[in-house]
Amino acid sequence: MSNFKKRILSAIILVPLALYFIIQGSFMLMFFTTICFLVACYEWHVMTKKKSYKIYGFPFLFCSFFTFYELDLPIVFFVILICVSTDIGGYVFGKIFKGPKLTKISPNKTYAGMIGGYFLSLISLTIITSLINYSPIPIQFFFLTLLISTVSQIGDIIISYFKRLSKIKDTGKIIPGHGGLLDRIDGMIFAFPIVYLINLAGYLNV
Repeated sequence: MSNFKKRILSAIILVPLALYFIIQGSFMLMFFTTICFLVACYEWHVMTKKKSYKIYGFPFLFCSFFTFYELDLPIVFFVILICVSTDIGGYVFGKIFKGPKLTKISPNKTYAGMIGGYFLSLISLTIITSLINYSPIPIQFFFLTLLISTVSQIGDIIISYFKRLSKIKDTGKIIPGHGGLLDRIDGMIFAFPIVYLINLAGYLNV
């Protein structure tokens, strides 16, 4: 419960702060993106140490943060909302229902958590489309939500795999109750490049 309280308090502080920088845009967004990129690179550097695959992480992180910066603000918010909803849904459903493990790579991941991630992401989609009077929900938003949620969960497992190789629990200690920055954006760094390519291909036009 103590760790759960830390997670809640950290989220209450960090989420509005992150949203502030994103909404401000321009120099503020560039500053925020650069700081997060440097922190993520540092955590990857520390985590991988002398591993042979270490070098590949840096260009990937650069591309991921670049796509985040290049996307329009509404799309950025949408991706963040779905990734966060997936993370919360997975955490809550996993803790409540437990059940069979999803993969040995990440022992805390369960099938209940996976379903919870999808469920809460779709609930978030319904809420946000209701708020902007989008009815019925465009079918591409439905499939995009499922795709982002899937990629986010895969990203979480991939980072967990590298943590397992490095024999560590968290990528860092910068966020109380959460661990490192990579622990919190593991799904987003994979989701943003995918959504960027989809947007580039023109499939996000409604």
